[in-house]
Amino acid sequence: MAKNFPKLAVAALCALLLGGCASLEEMMPVTGPDGREVKHVYVTQPSFVQTGIASWYGGRWIGRLTANGETYQQGDMTAAHKRLPFHTHVRVVDLKTGNSVVVRINNRGPFIKGRIIDLSVAAAQKLGTYDRGIAKVRIEALREVPVLSKPNRKLPPRPKPSPTPAPAKAENAQPKKRWFGLF
Repeated sequence: MAKNFPKLAVAALCALLLGGCASLEEMMPVTGPDGREVKHVYVTQPSFVQTGIASWYGGRWIGRLTANGETYQQGDMTAAHKRLPFHTHVRVVDLKTGNSVVVRINNRGPFIKGRIIDLSVAAAQKLGTYDRGIAKVRIEALREVPVLSKPNRKLPPRPKPSPTPAPAKAENAQPKKRWFGLF
């Protein structure tokens, strides 16, 4: 056992390191603020998971300001949550059907006991819960990985520094005195 201990320790350490590494998952394209489709890449292990009842909101809320200052539009893939930070992307999974959507938190709520998230009209329709009104769901806060727009682009060469000019000599400058030839 004593002879194999270093090998076992190294193997256990490698297993822990490899097991703790999160793989990446590419999600479906999301429409960005400028109307173009943007692909987001998320770490597969969510940073926050919660199970409960989801509902949707619309009607009188359409056109009003949300808690983060945006105007609520029923066609956006957004949602309201009580505690998650604004602009957090959340995967909402309907536990009955297995359907899922990714929404962005931009509002606070719901303020009805037992509910954990309020979806926009478009998100509820895409999830399949619009007609039912409420659904038992699991929400997962996703951690986004930044994606470079041009990852293989070469950087431009750095400009070479120009030589520093020699200091100008003063006309009345006197030569340095040497003290014992040392200075």
